[in-house]
Amino acid sequence: MPPAAPSYWRDTRAPRYSLLYALPLLVGYEGLAFLLSGDAISGVRNGADVLLKSAFLWLGGRDGLLVFGLALVGVAALLVWRDVRRGGTINGRYFLGMMAESVVYALVFGVVTGTLTGLILHGASMLSAGPMTGLDLPTQLMISLGAGLYEELLFRVLLVGLLARLARVGFGWLPGASGVFAVLVGALIFSAFHYVGPYGDELQLASFTFRAVAGVLFSALYLLRGFGITAWTHALYDVFLSLTLA
Repeated sequence: MPPAAPSYWRDTRAPRYSLLYALPLLVGYEGLAFLLSGDAISGVRNGADVLLKSAFLWLGGRDGLLVFGLALVGVAALLVWRDVRRGGTINGRYFLGMMAESVVYALVFGVVTGTLTGLILHGASMLSAGPMTGLDLPTQLMISLGAGLYEELLFRVLLVGLLARLARVGFGWLPGASGVFAVLVGALIFSAFHYVGPYGDELQLASFTFRAVAGVLFSALYLLRGFGITAWTHALYDVFLSLTLA
């Protein structure tokens, strides 16, 4: 059977595009974190990054962090290799289209999410909710890149996937109901995560609702456009917000 004709909208969701497109976020975040603190254990980091690495850090200290990094890159490389081996080609121009998409989505994301928040709260909307205040701009930019990469990995890829499986296997629900359950519960957990820890925001109904709506929209974007574009959209939204509020 001949291979399917190339399609930008289909192919850019595949690992060879999605994961390679997300690679600069990993390099940028880890590079900035090292330059700003030089210490992967005590320096300021994105909360999802800390949570994902905590078990590795507890088991092996700095060596555990190295194992985490190698495992993350290794799994991504394996998925890309398998995708290419199955006949997937790589068109460099597609990455330009993916970046254009991400920029557009990031620019309209706050308005759409704020509008939906206003409808839910009957007018008590928020136009934005993003990077932590009280930190210098380089640190906020670093955390923004980490939010795009690690929060999407933790809350969309891992959490929503696990919740959907729990609903299907544990509750015996159909795929559609399982998906809705996973997206909604995952969005609530994603929102609550921003109020935990020493750098957590003060809990307010408007900001909590905004972030819960954002979690639903990020899940929808992940399902429609894949991990890479969702991660970059999240990161760029936070970066734009940091620059606007600087």
